[in-house]
Amino acid sequence: MSSLVIPDDLSTVTYAVRDHVAHVTLNRPEVHNAFNERMQTELAGLWRHIRVDDEVRVVVLTGAGNQAFCTGIDRGDIPTDEEFDPFTYDDPGQRIGPKSQGLWKPVIAAVNGMACGGGFYLLGESDIIIAAASATFFDPHVTYGMTASYEPILLTGRMAFGDLVRMSLVGVHERLSARTAREAGLVCEVVAAEELLETSRSLAEVIASQPPTSVQATLRTLWAARSLSPEQALGLGNVFLQLGTSARALREGQELFAQQKRREWRLR
Repeated sequence: MSSLVIPDDLSTVTYAVRDHVAHVTLNRPEVHNAFNERMQTELAGLWRHIRVDDEVRVVVLTGAGNQAFCTGIDRGDIPTDEEFDPFTYDDPGQRIGPKSQGLWKPVIAAVNGMACGGGFYLLGESDIIIAAASATFFDPHVTYGMTASYEPILLTGRMAFGDLVRMSLVGVHERLSARTAREAGLVCEVVAAEELLETSRSLAEVIASQPPTSVQATLRTLWAARSLSPEQALGLGNVFLQLGTSARALREGQELFAQQKRREWRLR
């Protein structure tokens, strides 16, 4: 259990668990789910809570309402000239992102509206992004005199570089549609708005039905491979393999394979 926050203390985020799937909803729709200091604290504590809660195997993350997923930092929390020092500035992404808090359970982001600016902290550390057809993506930093830094760094490797550069430099003057974001590689699937949560939950349930240790070890391997050269990643292959594989797991897997009939599958 996290010492930072427990689910009963949440005021800017809602939290519920059903059938090993945690539903985390950013709940400040009046400001397009922008994060303030309180939400940063709640998300940091919640990710750490989920990290050690064996009841949770997969997370579905979304925003309240139908206008926005997350529009970044609350403008009221931006430091003034006197407060800002780039050498001592604590980046909010160090607190709100699941990977930054050591969570290696899969996070599926269900993007229900605008996602921009600091909202990319969350998308950059999510594992699978599903978007409503009405969702849009943009980065307003440069338009308002700020450097787009941490957010595009997190998105490097997740989407085509030219699309990332363009989005980072045009500011508020252009938005990516869900379809364009899918073509750029940022979004995994685009669905009708009314199907977003059900589609995300169905996928989460499938992943949650798999052996959880194997899922977490596979996820950790994939993220490590993003930061390493292919040679380095392959050189650590046995280390990654041992994270989630044991003689017992292999035996149980063989027994399961022998017992089961052909499973139903979905063509995407």
